[in-house]
Amino acid sequence: MKNRRQAFLIGIVVLALLGIWAGCQTKSKIATTQEPDFTLNYHVEEAPEWTDLFYRKTGWFGGDGIFSIGLDGNDQNSGSENTLLIFSDTYIGTVEDNAPLPGNVMINNSVAYVRSLDPDPSEIDFHFKTDQQNNPATFFVPTTGESASDQHYWLGDGFVHRELDNQLYLFAYHIEITGPNVFDFIEPDVSLLALPPGSKPPFSDQRQIATPLHIKHDALGEGNFGAGILVNTSWADAPNPDEYIYTYACLGQDKNLIAARVASAKFENFKDWRFWDGKSWGKDINAVAPITNSVSNELSVTPLPDGRYILVFQVLGISDKVGIRIGHSPIGPFGPIEEIYRTPEIDEGLLPYNAKAHPALSKRGELLISYNTITFDFWNDIQKNAHIYRPRFIKLFFDQ
Repeated sequence: MKNRRQAFLIGIVVLALLGIWAGCQTKSKIATTQEPDFTLNYHVEEAPEWTDLFYRKTGWFGGDGIFSIGLDGNDQNSGSENTLLIFSDTYIGTVEDNAPLPGNVMINNSVAYVRSLDPDPSEIDFHFKTDQQNNPATFFVPTTGESASDQHYWLGDGFVHRELDNQLYLFAYHIEITGPNVFDFIEPDVSLLALPPGSKPPFSDQRQIATPLHIKHDALGEGNFGAGILVNTSWADAPNPDEYIYTYACLGQDKNLIAARVASAKFENFKDWRFWDGKSWGKDINAVAPITNSVSNELSVTPLPDGRYILVFQVLGISDKVGIRIGHSPIGPFGPIEEIYRTPEIDEGLLPYNAKAHPALSKRGELLISYNTITFDFWNDIQKNAHIYRPRFIKLFFDQ
């Protein structure tokens, strides 16, 4: 939910104003623009077998986030590597007749492990922490910051850092509840979670690192880095490596995308981080300039085999459109939005948000993409229909 909760109202107003979206093609499309450098030949298909993998009736039955992390530090997956999925707010319980039974609970983050590139129910395991009374509990709880006891974590993107002892890093947003209503919260900070290689649930060996990567910009808005990560290094087998790790943030009502980067070996040294100001990489986080806009609070930037990059997002944060932009570097320039898919759940009263790609779960020649769904009256609706709050999937196929 994160900043996306605050974006719900904005997103729906945008949908009402932009009625031209309603006629957009739902299945596949060949991208053509006036800028030939930004063209991409592709088609899109629904991936119901992946969507059905998260239609569950016991234990984990709903959650958002779903970033995917190749545990070998490489998004190129032959099918033999394990992939970690991380979720933010998660529902645990038992479902009968599509409704969760009394006693279901929401925790703030959970994980799953996938052992295949095929969506086989026997190859995915969901995990959540349990307390001393065997009740569902949250894996990652803030210990950094003056208000840590009043906060919880929602998880951003992450990766395994081969150059730093194969540690797993996750961005974790501090969430502070400020009142009784669903929109009464703030995101005052972001931390890094560091897990040693081989760390397993309940992740008791986690290390929490305070960061200066929260930004409050007078013109662009407020937010945290961690919306997406691009590990553009040779050890991650990036097609055109420059040995930097890029991290992105989404700010303001215009959904401005901003970028930071750091040399791979200096990832934990925040004084070495640099921020794109529109012309160069500088030290001042407040001098950032947007590299594009209309993106979502969670997204992905993925290298293409030809040396370009594909940005995947939900258009304007919450909408019925999954969008892409093609860029010529990790910071662009990015081409115009290609609306690749209209989400049919919008017609059922659900709100689609936070589309992103999952290269670690994608076979050669395709890109698996997820988006989440929720409703305005979420707290009541989830108790009537357990299945409104889970990822949905499509596949983008690269055509020759």
